[in-house]
Amino acid sequence: MRLLNRIWDLLAVVIVLAIGWKIFFAPRMLVTASPYPAPHASYELLDGGTFRVTGARGKLLFLDFYASWCEPCREELPMVEAYARTHPTVDVVPIDVGEPRDVAATFAAQLHLRGVALDPQGLSQGFFQIDGFPTIVTIDPRGRIRATWAGFNPAISLAMANAQKQLTRPAVR
Repeated sequence: MRLLNRIWDLLAVVIVLAIGWKIFFAPRMLVTASPYPAPHASYELLDGGTFRVTGARGKLLFLDFYASWCEPCREELPMVEAYARTHPTVDVVPIDVGEPRDVAATFAAQLHLRGVALDPQGLSQGFFQIDGFPTIVTIDPRGRIRATWAGFNPAISLAMANAQKQLTRPAVR
């Protein structure tokens, strides 16, 4: 019985450390060693028109991939939208993946999402190597993928702010 209690204690410590890592340390880390070009993807916008990834060159771009059935997405999307509203110098594009237009429109209205792009065939999953939802892909002003954050992150605003700080600072000559 004592061994079982120790195992549970160890498991609890591991879980607390993992949560601490995700909230306090991971958002501050940005892999800058091996950026690679973002795909030249384009998406129909829910409110009309087309969004092209290449059209965002010159600005920091966050692509927020989600699905309406995803509960963690429902929790994280308002945080990402709040960041977008308070940081107008970056582009944040929510992308509904694998759902018909009417489902995407209803969900976007419920969460007051703006600028929603549609990917009804789920092609983004291959283009951007998305394994689950929510996933945010960070593309620097030169059009290179610099970070991908998968899964719910209660400190997503901190991660986005750190990426913005690191990726938009003037180049030192």
